[in-house]
Amino acid sequence: MLDVLRRIVQEVNGARSLDAALATMVRRIRKAMRTDVCSFYLYDTEQECLVLMETIGLRTQAVGHVTLRLGEGLVGLVGQREEPLNLEDAPAHPAYRYFEETGEERFSSFLGVPIIHQRRMLGVLVVQQQDKRRYDEGDEAFLVTMAAQLAGVLAHALVTGTLSRPTRADGQAVFTGVAASPGMAIGEARVIMPPADLDSVPDLIPTDTEYEIKRLQDAIYRVRDEIRATGERLASRISAQELALFEVYQQMLSDAALGQEVVKRIREGQWAPGALADVVRRHVQYLERVDDDYLRERAADVRDLGRRVLAHLQEESPQTPDSYPARTILVGDEISVASLGEVPRDKLVGLVAVRGSSTSHVAILARAMGIPTVLGMVDLPLPRLNGTPVVLDGHRGRLIVRPGAEMRSHYQTLIDEEQALTEVLEHEQDLPSETPDGHAMALMVNTGLAVDAVASLKPRIGGVGLYRTEVPFMITERFPGEQEQTRLYREQLESFAPLPVVMRTLDIGGDKDLPYFPIDEANPFLGWRGIRVTLDHPEVLMVQLRAMLRASQDLDNLQILLPMITNVDEVDDALRLLDRARAELAEEGVAVPRPRVGVMIEVPATLYQLGALAERVDFFSVGSNDLTQYLLAVDRNNPRVADLYDACHPAVLVALARLAEEAAALGMPTSVCGELAGDPAGALLLMGMGFEVLSMNAPSLPRVRAAIRRVPLADAQALVAETLRLGSPAEVRGLLNRRLEAWQLMHLLPPQD
Repeated sequence: MLDVLRRIVQEVNGARSLDAALATMVRRIRKAMRTDVCSFYLYDTEQECLVLMETIGLRTQAVGHVTLRLGEGLVGLVGQREEPLNLEDAPAHPAYRYFEETGEERFSSFLGVPIIHQRRMLGVLVVQQQDKRRYDEGDEAFLVTMAAQLAGVLAHALVTGTLSRPTRADGQAVFTGVAASPGMAIGEARVIMPPADLDSVPDLIPTDTEYEIKRLQDAIYRVRDEIRATGERLASRISAQELALFEVYQQMLSDAALGQEVVKRIREGQWAPGALADVVRRHVQYLERVDDDYLRERAADVRDLGRRVLAHLQEESPQTPDSYPARTILVGDEISVASLGEVPRDKLVGLVAVRGSSTSHVAILARAMGIPTVLGMVDLPLPRLNGTPVVLDGHRGRLIVRPGAEMRSHYQTLIDEEQALTEVLEHEQDLPSETPDGHAMALMVNTGLAVDAVASLKPRIGGVGLYRTEVPFMITERFPGEQEQTRLYREQLESFAPLPVVMRTLDIGGDKDLPYFPIDEANPFLGWRGIRVTLDHPEVLMVQLRAMLRASQDLDNLQILLPMITNVDEVDDALRLLDRARAELAEEGVAVPRPRVGVMIEVPATLYQLGALAERVDFFSVGSNDLTQYLLAVDRNNPRVADLYDACHPAVLVALARLAEEAAALGMPTSVCGELAGDPAGALLLMGMGFEVLSMNAPSLPRVRAAIRRVPLADAQALVAETLRLGSPAEVRGLLNRRLEAWQLMHLLPPQD
């Protein structure tokens, strides 16, 4: 039976269309189980009924016409209970209902199983037989297995629109992905295709090696000119630091990076296009296997550059749309920073891509430019989207294709309300972040590759709560040297001086390894990462510490943060290296005072060592995202369990409240960075718990500031007391919504369903 199952699955997966797949499945199941009937019923969520969609053995004219409510008839009973039903004499069952159009009065035996995908009932799979037959355990197990296989196929088909809900006439389809930049937009999808196909380059032996090298270099120079021109077009719209993204492209195109390796291949006997394609594919395949958002986006950068160079080698100009609609929502398999810059800014209202994450280069730039963006939309049917009217929801991570009039009107209202709110909040962004009863809350920003509009941010923040130093390491071909790191860190420190800048030491390993320093582990989140890696490689950490100290000379606003700490020995070892770095610099004539040093509270073990840690460091910084992930044992990047990840889980809130209380007793300054700090409701909870500093992405600042300025500290403390008595995340969210509504602050939250 296992071989039969495997063959059916292969046939279904290889079918040309969903209709063909369903027809194949019911036919093959009937044959494999030696039964008279096999039928598939699809659940229509809007009409709340099961619809006969495919059958072999019943009358074909019944397809699309027979519908049952949940609980109606035997099929409806299976759907309602969401469990198999196996009957030898189906007509004798009290739930049996006769449908004349199916001709099923001739059949006695019945076995139905629900089709469930991620807790959602999608339909029912049924087999029937004319004679009385008790389907055995093997039969039932086989049909349950087939239903599980069909569940994934159906879920994909429903979301991509290849199988529309049977009773829907408007053709509307909804796709979900990763919310990468907030906001909403209504516009027209414009699908961009790659300029050249790296997978279709033939292998040829060059007749003139030097000529091949020359034309490769010419193509690279032309692409560098294009990238430079794109950066210049964007220069007036983004900060100088954000333009560093284009410098990343230039570095990758340098002779020491992409070009050098391709030239080596040419000298080994390949023509330029083939050598380029091989080098790019090898880099991309490696990077795409790494489970890290930064590196996956870097793979997209490499692929994009390779296509652009190949286009010139093939004597073609990169293919870009001739014109763009007035409200363009750019859609593609992946969207590079350069592709973004080619669209007139006054026409670009949104970005959507099959690949990418919220930490990708294009996501960083989109947030800086205020462009709603959804990435990681894996089910997107790109060929059918060009020119299609769409609604993009960057808050929920949704793309609504062919929205109906009611949906368009709904979103237009939300967009108008959001714009009005932005204008209102802008007027108070230079006011203190202080509650009505006089309690001051320091708000700081998280930064990485880009410094978000430094000039406008400085009067509004208390500093940088988290600077991710690993980003520069991820965009080079090697560990950056001390001088290079010093220059980068100096730019950050000078940009925000005299405000403090908290620089986290290199946080790589496991799920965030480097292309030139790969780490392959079965369980990366519990593996070799953070401080564990850098203490094992003190030569790397020493260079970074020396660069940080050197960069801070005469500024005195550097603070150093140690990630992934699990015990005090790690802190002691890191502090010894810091003191050694200071001593070495002093010998070189660079006298730098010891900066304040903190540890990240992100591993649950640190919650039970706060006293010992407080004796060694100057501050704590709570990484709420990782702490939540570890406390709940949930990988939030895994779609099967991502719904279980919730920073408002009672266990997380209790842990945070106890942490705040103990840190206060120890006299230890403690900040929180992460998504909870950037959520207005979460910020009020953290303030009520006693945390002194909140650090967040720049777009979250206005709403969090507005919430703090409108809620007295005493009310926030009372909210915490109520919240800690609740038993589930749903109860917590419900209470928060009720309180925000009573305080007239619901408008600060993203639009809710």
